[in-house]
Amino acid sequence: MTHYGFALDGQRCIGCHTCSVACRIENNLPQGTWWNRALTDGGEDMDTPAGIFPDVKMSYLTVACQHCENPACVKVCPVGATYRDEETGIVRQDYDKCIGCRMCMSACPYTGVRSFNWEEPKFTIDFSVGDADVPSHQKHVVEKCTMCWHRLAKGEEPACVEVCPARARFWGDLDDPDSEVSRLVREREHMRLLEDRGTNPSVYYLV
Repeated sequence: MTHYGFALDGQRCIGCHTCSVACRIENNLPQGTWWNRALTDGGEDMDTPAGIFPDVKMSYLTVACQHCENPACVKVCPVGATYRDEETGIVRQDYDKCIGCRMCMSACPYTGVRSFNWEEPKFTIDFSVGDADVPSHQKHVVEKCTMCWHRLAKGEEPACVEVCPARARFWGDLDDPDSEVSRLVREREHMRLLEDRGTNPSVYYLV
């Protein structure tokens, strides 16, 4: 039994969106779909600071599925298409079971981490990219970050972690006190998103 999670270092993140792009390619995401987004904590627009020069500040927050220990989405799914894998702690989607009711999207307190394919998925190029083990995208199905479970099955880490040029993303077993991610959460000040909702997210933001 493991409990996989992320520690994201806000002091290192440069908002380059490499993690977001790598996620799209690895998972062959349809046009307009993003499972992982790098948000600007600053001005009203992306990559703009808050304040007036020279007193300005800006940082980045990457947001995807929080892979909660107590996921609100799982509780409301009427067909079991959204479920938490007890062996890994990953919150997953079974596309073949999904009936497109979008109850999971409504229940999830983390806005924008899920997408819904209203039409047959369209792609920029006419052949698949990414890992061959990624399931095909379907019409009328909810999708989200899978923590690259297909890579984990082969002993690899999530694509977003592997490609981060600033070494700002850490991943591992939160239940293993000797793992790097556990050490960082133990030693560094951190926060989690919407902790008051009782979802107990598995993504820690190091500050």
